[in-house]
Amino acid sequence: MFIDKAVITVQAGHGGNGAVAFHREKYVASGGPDGGDGGHGGHVILVVRDNLNTLADFRYKRKFKAENGMPGSGRRCNGKAGEDCVIGVPRGTLVYDHETGRLLADLSDDTPFIAARGGRGGFGNCHFATPTRQAPRFARPGTPGQTRQLRLELKLLADVALVGFPNVGKSTLISVVSEAKPEIANYHFTTVSPVLGVVRVQQGTSFVMADIPGLIEGAGEGVGLGHDFLRHVERCRLLVHVVDVSGSEGRDPLEDFDTINRELRRFDEQLADRPMLVAGNKCDMADEQQLARFEQAMRERGYRYFPMMAAIAHGTQELVLACAEMLQTLPPVKVFEPEPEMFALPETDRSVHITREDGIYFVEAEWLARLLETTDINDPDGLQYFQRVLAGSGVIAALEQAGIREKDTVNIYDFTFDFVP
Repeated sequence: MFIDKAVITVQAGHGGNGAVAFHREKYVASGGPDGGDGGHGGHVILVVRDNLNTLADFRYKRKFKAENGMPGSGRRCNGKAGEDCVIGVPRGTLVYDHETGRLLADLSDDTPFIAARGGRGGFGNCHFATPTRQAPRFARPGTPGQTRQLRLELKLLADVALVGFPNVGKSTLISVVSEAKPEIANYHFTTVSPVLGVVRVQQGTSFVMADIPGLIEGAGEGVGLGHDFLRHVERCRLLVHVVDVSGSEGRDPLEDFDTINRELRRFDEQLADRPMLVAGNKCDMADEQQLARFEQAMRERGYRYFPMMAAIAHGTQELVLACAEMLQTLPPVKVFEPEPEMFALPETDRSVHITREDGIYFVEAEWLARLLETTDINDPDGLQYFQRVLAGSGVIAALEQAGIREKDTVNIYDFTFDFVP
């Protein structure tokens, strides 16, 4: 079964706690603190698997969890990092945040996507030793891993899409020009899911063609399975509009052509402006007057027209060569850009707890821990954002009220820096 939508829950591993331990060795007095750091929690990572072509694997398994980091131990031994949870998805999968609807990633290339980041491991007590505090009996806990609900949508990666009414010969055409073997029968909606086929033009030249299930009037507004089918056309570089020029279904070919184009525009204005070739199928069932009328109409509207009889492969080679020629001048397959994250503090308790021990100001707050999980402090932009949050949320003012001075040390979980007003 072709499944192109799924909702899953991913949970990254929690960071392990730092250890409180002291060095104990014969003939070594007052060995000092040697508690190790906790291990980082594992990430949840999405990777492209070319052997997958649907999201059917997510029908039954919808929760994925990475391993937690192990706690630290004595002798400054750090805890083992949690194993990542790697999830394979088909090429062309779009990843959305299910709660906000924000596009997180377009998995069209081989770049892995970290869907949920593991928590940081906590510092062991060896980090907190100072000349005046030589035996700290505290360590930092690990931070929790991210939990997210993701919506996955598959949009096929194809160069050419066949569109048109049901039973006009799209499946026959793709079966003739490629190795695809779709179901072919003389009734509507024989094809109930998109079919991909590789069309080989000559040595070293090929393109991917997609047979999109037949559209009907109102498809652009979701009638029938319109949106489900039209979604797979969005990436295509070139459209081939297949029309039954014989009117064997009792419809007028020109009305069919205009109806499908209208539905494409209703769904997406850019899609309607995509380059298009027109293939007039079932020419053997039409009289010369019908053929001449339709061909004249296509020329007047500025479309390249190719009469053919797909069942016997008559005229299909000319269409394939025209597609290959046009593809050389068109931009690559569309890749959707992730939407930027709108940083916002949670609408929960934003209070902070500040303590001072041996000249170090420790800042603790649940929302700050969550912010650190999702902010890359090593990145200049991430660091600037974190500084703005500290100033805008009142943390800097609270530190100044607590008596902090320039170059005093500030510790926010596992992030330590010197205060500069």
